[in-house]
Amino acid sequence: MLAFTLRRALQAIGVMLAVGVIAFSMFRFAGDPVNQMVSLDTPAAEREQVRKSLGLDDPVMVQFARYFANAAQFKFGISYQFRQPVSTLLMERMPATLELATCATIFAMVFGILMGVYTALRRDTWLAKVFQAVSLIGISLPTFLIGILLIYLFAVTLGWLPSFGRGEVVKFGWWSTGLLTVSGLKAIIMPSITLGLFQMTLIMRLVRAEMLEVLRTDYIRFARARGLTTRAIHFGHALKNTLVPVITVVGLQFGSVIAFAIITETVFQWPGMGLMFVQAVQNVDIPIMAAYLLMVSLIFVTINLVVDILYTVVDPRLRSTVGRAH
Repeated sequence: MLAFTLRRALQAIGVMLAVGVIAFSMFRFAGDPVNQMVSLDTPAAEREQVRKSLGLDDPVMVQFARYFANAAQFKFGISYQFRQPVSTLLMERMPATLELATCATIFAMVFGILMGVYTALRRDTWLAKVFQAVSLIGISLPTFLIGILLIYLFAVTLGWLPSFGRGEVVKFGWWSTGLLTVSGLKAIIMPSITLGLFQMTLIMRLVRAEMLEVLRTDYIRFARARGLTTRAIHFGHALKNTLVPVITVVGLQFGSVIAFAIITETVFQWPGMGLMFVQAVQNVDIPIMAAYLLMVSLIFVTINLVVDILYTVVDPRLRSTVGRAH
């Protein structure tokens, strides 16, 4: 188990090194950073001084080593647009993105598992058919269109929910949350549904397929032969084994939710990292773009590592396989 964890950790470090090369390349091929920091009529001598202060006249390998060493300490340079440290800007926007991603994931898990179990156990009911129709809508419609439709219905037509922003927030040190205020709770409903709807349909279909497969296995037939109640068979045996692959999907999808929150944050003007990244692309703010790439990759790699370890803990068969391999 320890060897397995160490191997996965080394693979994660290798992935981050590769992403670091890509992020560093943005500074080399996405334009001259000096042109983004000075005006067009700046003298050549002053431009050269700025270039020297940024270390851009050093060899490429020296620049890469310095960039990666700073990134390892969460130092991503100064934003061209905001003239502030990028790490400070990310820390200000990160609570909003993580809060939105967490609420969207919880929404997707709760409703996805419930709908998946129901459609597997009650396949022929009209409600199961409605759930499957909803899943088709969630997969077929693009995220931005779902957000626009929700805004039109609940904000413009009914006036129940705000159409943009995060509402009133409460700060605890550097962390801010809107879940403790009424306006904050109202503001997060539509963005979290928009962001989590695709994940919900994915989880629902996965749970349904796995549940139907598990119900046909021999040990379920043996449990029925022993006289166990239907409730015990469905929820004590079938659902427990169904959730094993769901752990992997939910873990990886949480990283996807954070990465692809860009569209949802743009539609609802949610003040998170995704909206800041879109603004950085519009203004060619390379430090923010590179830092966002590194942060999202780190989240992906960390979640993947944790899911791999949890998978071996939950599934005894995989744990024994890992043990025999070492």
